[in-house]
Amino acid sequence: MIKVKELMTSQLYTLKPTDSVHKARELMLNKHIRHIPIIDDEKKLVGLLTKHDVLEVSVSVLAEIDKEMRDELESGIPIVEVMNTEIVVADEETNLLDAAKYMLEQKHGCLPVFRGEELIGILTEADFVKLALHLMNRMDEYESAKNFQIQ
Repeated sequence: MIKVKELMTSQLYTLKPTDSVHKARELMLNKHIRHIPIIDDEKKLVGLLTKHDVLEVSVSVLAEIDKEMRDELESGIPIVEVMNTEIVVADEETNLLDAAKYMLEQKHGCLPVFRGEELIGILTEADFVKLALHLMNRMDEYESAKNFQIQ
Protein backbone atom coordinates (compact mmCIF):
# COMPACT_ATOMS: atom_id res chain seq x y z
CA MET A 1 0.00 0.00 0.00
CA ILE A 2 1.17 3.49 -0.85
CA LYS A 3 1.37 5.81 2.16
CA VAL A 4 0.63 9.53 2.37
CA LYS A 5 4.31 10.27 3.05
CA GLU A 6 5.21 8.95 -0.41
CA LEU A 7 3.12 11.57 -2.23
CA MET A 8 2.92 14.55 0.13
CA THR A 9 4.74 17.79 -0.45
CA SER A 10 7.40 18.15 2.21
CA GLN A 11 8.39 21.73 1.28
CA LEU A 12 6.14 23.63 3.69
CA TYR A 13 5.42 27.33 3.62
CA THR A 14 3.87 28.39 6.91
CA LEU A 15 2.74 31.61 8.53
CA LYS A 16 1.80 32.72 12.02
CA PRO A 17 -1.71 33.71 13.18
CA THR A 18 -0.53 37.32 13.60
CA ASP A 19 0.68 37.59 10.00
CA SER A 20 -1.58 39.51 7.64
CA VAL A 21 -3.88 38.38 4.87
CA HIS A 22 -1.71 40.49 2.56
CA LYS A 23 1.37 38.47 3.53
CA ALA A 24 -0.57 35.25 2.89
CA ARG A 25 -1.72 36.45 -0.53
CA GLU A 26 1.85 37.34 -1.49
CA LEU A 27 3.16 33.96 -0.30
CA MET A 28 0.47 32.15 -2.27
CA LEU A 29 1.26 34.12 -5.42
CA ASN A 30 5.05 33.84 -5.11
CA LYS A 31 5.16 30.12 -4.24
CA HIS A 32 2.17 29.05 -6.38
CA ILE A 33 0.36 27.45 -3.46
CA ARG A 34 -3.27 27.43 -2.32
CA HIS A 35 -2.97 26.21 1.28
CA ILE A 36 -0.88 27.58 4.14
CA PRO A 37 -0.53 25.82 7.50
CA ILE A 38 -0.64 28.36 10.32
CA ILE A 39 1.71 27.59 13.19
CA ASP A 40 2.31 29.18 16.58
CA ASP A 41 5.65 30.03 18.18
CA GLU A 42 6.07 26.41 19.33
CA LYS A 43 5.60 25.22 15.70
CA LYS A 44 2.20 23.73 16.61
CA LEU A 45 -0.47 23.72 13.89
CA VAL A 46 -3.21 26.11 14.98
CA GLY A 47 -4.97 26.77 11.68
CA LEU A 48 -5.10 26.43 7.94
CA LEU A 49 -5.54 29.23 5.44
CA THR A 50 -6.77 28.52 1.93
CA LYS A 51 -6.85 30.64 -1.18
CA HIS A 52 -10.63 30.63 -0.84
CA ASP A 53 -10.32 32.13 2.66
CA VAL A 54 -8.09 34.91 1.35
CA LEU A 55 -10.41 35.66 -1.56
CA GLU A 56 -13.39 35.77 0.79
CA VAL A 57 -11.97 38.67 2.82
CA SER A 58 -10.16 40.47 0.02
CA VAL A 59 -11.35 43.58 -1.69
CA SER A 60 -12.46 42.72 -5.19
CA VAL A 61 -10.30 43.95 -8.05
CA LEU A 62 -13.58 45.24 -9.45
CA ALA A 63 -13.82 47.75 -6.60
CA GLU A 64 -12.61 51.14 -7.59
CA ILE A 65 -9.55 51.23 -5.34
CA ASP A 66 -5.94 50.95 -6.37
CA LYS A 67 -3.62 48.07 -5.52
CA GLU A 68 -1.82 50.03 -2.81
CA MET A 69 -5.08 50.70 -0.97
CA ARG A 70 -6.13 47.04 -1.26
CA ASP A 71 -2.72 45.92 0.04
CA GLU A 72 -3.02 48.33 2.96
CA LEU A 73 -6.49 47.05 3.85
CA GLU A 74 -5.35 43.41 3.68
CA SER A 75 -2.28 44.23 5.77
CA GLY A 76 -4.62 45.19 8.60
CA ILE A 77 -6.37 41.81 8.70
CA PRO A 78 -4.55 39.20 10.78
CA ILE A 79 -4.77 35.61 9.55
CA VAL A 80 -6.22 34.50 12.90
CA GLU A 81 -9.47 36.25 11.92
CA VAL A 82 -10.00 34.19 8.76
CA MET A 83 -8.11 30.90 9.17
CA ASN A 84 -9.81 27.54 9.63
CA THR A 85 -9.20 26.08 13.08
CA GLU A 86 -11.09 22.81 12.65
CA ILE A 87 -8.45 20.96 10.69
CA VAL A 88 -8.42 17.33 9.67
CA VAL A 89 -4.89 15.95 9.47
CA ALA A 90 -3.28 12.72 8.32
CA ASP A 91 -0.51 10.65 9.79
CA GLU A 92 2.37 10.01 7.39
CA GLU A 93 1.55 6.28 7.46
CA THR A 94 -2.07 6.80 6.37
CA ASN A 95 -3.04 4.75 3.34
CA LEU A 96 -3.03 7.07 0.32
CA LEU A 97 -6.25 5.56 -1.04
CA ASP A 98 -8.04 6.32 2.24
CA ALA A 99 -6.74 9.89 2.22
CA ALA A 100 -7.86 10.38 -1.40
CA LYS A 101 -11.35 9.04 -0.69
CA TYR A 102 -11.67 11.28 2.35
CA MET A 103 -10.51 14.39 0.50
CA LEU A 104 -12.92 13.70 -2.36
CA GLU A 105 -15.91 12.89 -0.16
CA GLN A 106 -15.37 15.83 2.20
CA LYS A 107 -14.25 18.21 -0.55
CA HIS A 108 -11.01 19.02 1.27
CA GLY A 109 -8.25 20.45 -0.89
CA CYS A 110 -5.47 19.34 1.43
CA LEU A 111 -4.48 17.39 4.49
CA PRO A 112 -1.61 18.52 6.72
CA VAL A 113 0.61 15.49 7.39
CA PHE A 114 2.11 14.62 10.77
CA ARG A 115 4.77 12.34 12.18
CA GLY A 116 3.66 12.09 15.78
CA GLU A 117 3.25 15.71 16.92
CA GLU A 118 5.40 17.18 14.14
CA LEU A 119 3.98 18.74 10.97
CA ILE A 120 6.12 17.26 8.19
CA GLY A 121 4.19 17.93 4.99
CA ILE A 122 0.95 18.60 3.23
CA LEU A 123 -1.02 16.42 0.83
CA THR A 124 -2.87 18.47 -1.77
CA GLU A 125 -5.08 17.97 -4.79
CA ALA A 126 -2.10 19.06 -6.89
CA ASP A 127 -0.12 16.07 -5.57
CA PHE A 128 -2.81 13.76 -6.93
CA VAL A 129 -2.77 15.52 -10.30
CA LYS A 130 1.01 14.99 -10.47
CA LEU A 131 0.47 11.31 -9.64
CA ALA A 132 -2.19 10.99 -12.33
CA LEU A 133 0.13 12.56 -14.92
CA HIS A 134 2.94 10.22 -13.91
CA LEU A 135 0.67 7.18 -14.21
CA MET A 136 -0.69 8.31 -17.60
CA ASN A 137 2.87 8.77 -18.88
CA ARG A 138 3.75 5.28 -17.68
CA MET A 139 0.67 3.89 -19.43
CA ASP A 140 1.70 5.62 -22.67
CA GLU A 141 5.21 4.17 -22.35
CA TYR A 142 3.77 0.71 -21.74
CA GLU A 143 1.43 0.97 -24.72
CA SER A 144 4.28 2.17 -26.95
CA ALA A 145 6.53 -0.69 -25.84
CA LYS A 146 3.72 -3.21 -26.30
CA ASN A 147 3.09 -1.99 -29.84
CA PHE A 148 6.79 -2.03 -30.74
CA GLN A 149 7.67 -5.00 -32.89
CA ILE A 150 11.08 -6.17 -34.03
CA GLN A 151 11.21 -6.52 -37.80
